[in-house]
Amino acid sequence: MPITVKALQKTGPDQPFRVTTIERRDPRADDVVIDIEAAGICHSDIHTIRNEWGEASFPLTVGHEIAGVVSAVGESVTDWKVGDRVGVGCMVNSCGNCEECRAGQEQNCLEGNVGTYNAKDVDGTVTQGGYAEKVVVNERFVCRIPDELSFAVAAPLLCAGITTYAPLRRWGAGEQVDGRAKRVAVLGLGGLGHMGVQLAAAMGAEVTVLSRSLKKEQDALELGAQRVLATTDENFFSDHRGEFDLILNTISADIPVDKYLRLLTPRGVMAVVGLPPAKQPVGFGSLIGGNKVLAGSNIGGIAETQEMLDFCAEHGLAAKIEVIGVGEADAAYDRVVAGDVHFRAVIDTSTFADAAAE
Repeated sequence: MPITVKALQKTGPDQPFRVTTIERRDPRADDVVIDIEAAGICHSDIHTIRNEWGEASFPLTVGHEIAGVVSAVGESVTDWKVGDRVGVGCMVNSCGNCEECRAGQEQNCLEGNVGTYNAKDVDGTVTQGGYAEKVVVNERFVCRIPDELSFAVAAPLLCAGITTYAPLRRWGAGEQVDGRAKRVAVLGLGGLGHMGVQLAAAMGAEVTVLSRSLKKEQDALELGAQRVLATTDENFFSDHRGEFDLILNTISADIPVDKYLRLLTPRGVMAVVGLPPAKQPVGFGSLIGGNKVLAGSNIGGIAETQEMLDFCAEHGLAAKIEVIGVGEADAAYDRVVAGDVHFRAVIDTSTFADAAAE
């Protein structure tokens, strides 16, 4: 029998959130039922539900930063038990058989992975996300949350954490270059960037934050950066030409890509995890000169997500958050867009208890 739960839902891109009820599927033999304790707000949620990445399927509940406790398991589930502390990120299914899935890269499933929300599930229904009391998920897409991490700080790691961890690992942020630490620049100090700084520093990189101003300098230094540079300074691009081995670009806005590529050393890499709504122009000469790399990175596989959670627990890293109630989601969205959240908003799902469903 399907499970009925309270959830935050929008009926259109310009409509406010409302507390309503949605149905979670009748758990299958390989499913895990999770009582959600915390749900992070990601900028991807905002882009999706405001139709900035195409037309969403309404009515829709978003949220792919989910942390909670297992409350039931299907009869064939062996890796999870009731009471386990777990999380769910941006995917809830994939084919499991293709080359990418077998390699632990489910995010690149050749048949197309199933997103946690606004995606067509295997049964033809539209997936509904984690701004809710419970979620039902295939056991393969559940990660263990270490005891050292609270649910509230762990939730954003299921997207912001893995989104920044994967390219930093892929491009060797912790490696040495001619006997020195790799010089990593994190472009933008928001929900993604603040995790990128912490992770790169913990890996052993020399970290610089690139921001429009020095307003967040103290925050950046406390997170592990060695310095902050203001990209609006008149001589910024000329003064720092050829300086960085790796740039982690976390911003979802238009930037002069060619100018930023000139900040890289020969064979340097710009890894892009921020997705602006508009196409960004780039000249091939900015890549060919210096044998540079412009790379995209899309979250990570489930095994790597677990690796990231364990890394964060081991090194005492966590998302810096503001906890909100279910009635504050609309205001939080506006604050995220305005850059006014420090650094990630997380919904305390226990506040559903006092919210009347429409």
